[in-house]
Amino acid sequence: MKTSETDTTTDDLLLERQLCFALSVASRSVVAAYRPVLEPMGLTHPQYLVMLALWERSPRTVRDISDALLLEPATVTPVLKRLEEGGLVTRSRQAGNERALDVALTPAGRELRNRALAVPVTMMERLNISREDAQELHRSMMTLIAAAQASRTVDAL
Repeated sequence: MKTSETDTTTDDLLLERQLCFALSVASRSVVAAYRPVLEPMGLTHPQYLVMLALWERSPRTVRDISDALLLEPATVTPVLKRLEEGGLVTRSRQAGNERALDVALTPAGRELRNRALAVPVTMMERLNISREDAQELHRSMMTLIAAAQASRTVDAL
């Protein structure tokens, strides 16, 4: 008898079939693979993500960076403080809006981008995946992120 996609079985509860488990292990494993690549640049993985956002556009508000990374400002703020202490960014109150904090790259932060250009290729080599594989994984993950975000919106209603 053929089962539909919505039929459940006891096999659905096997750890190896859990999407959340696979994503969690994949995330930890990939972030760990980044560590030795980012360490010589003086960056942690969260700092690298913030720098990527700033290399796209600087200055940006803390809120804008948080939105781009799908993180709460309270999570991003300590990362920004460490980047500021490292001389890679500056934080200053936005003119005309004392509540908004602008984050801008310093010359050292802009220069670090040149070293970071090697990170994507290095990571594809470390993970033994092609650029096409990386792009397909990225598309799949972005689709999954959008679906998860949409389900949270439905839950909030």
